[in-house]
Amino acid sequence: MSLQQIVETTTQGLGYDLVEIERSAGGLLRITIDLPWTPESPDGLITVEDCEKVTRQLQFALEVEGTEYKRLEVSSPGIDRPLRSERDFERFAGEVIDITLKNPMGEAAAGQVSPNRKKFRGTLERVEAGWQIVWSDEPEPKPGQRVSKKKVPAPLQVLGFVLDELKEARLAPIVDFKGRSRA
Repeated sequence: MSLQQIVETTTQGLGYDLVEIERSAGGLLRITIDLPWTPESPDGLITVEDCEKVTRQLQFALEVEGTEYKRLEVSSPGIDRPLRSERDFERFAGEVIDITLKNPMGEAAAGQVSPNRKKFRGTLERVEAGWQIVWSDEPEPKPGQRVSKKKVPAPLQVLGFVLDELKEARLAPIVDFKGRSRA
């Protein structure tokens, strides 16, 4: 059995989704898990106990299969969770994400965006042809800064893409330390 199969079988058997497997120098094996998602169920959070349970079971399964590693680390995906599958994109539609394209935009940029640009941050939306992100290049006003009502906001920009065009996609790590929603 391959490492991928062992880890997938073990995590799914315990009721978790496998997000990522990473092998690092020095024998570190890093496994990222998440709770299964369906459109009907609310989002749950991975706890330390969840990670501990998966770690114990994986240690046993990897020993039985004779897989070499020095240290095993099981964790939650965190605030900058990678998006890998169509299901991940469906789950996080409406959220702010960071994407990196495999190739620069080239002539498709049509003058508004640098044709060499590959990285974008915007709100993820589902469209018929696939996916798109929407963003504005206007900086956010600083707290307490007065914004003129006469000021014309920067236009929204849209980039459509399919998953095959992406090198990487992650949730944007946006944290509000004030604890208040923006109004």
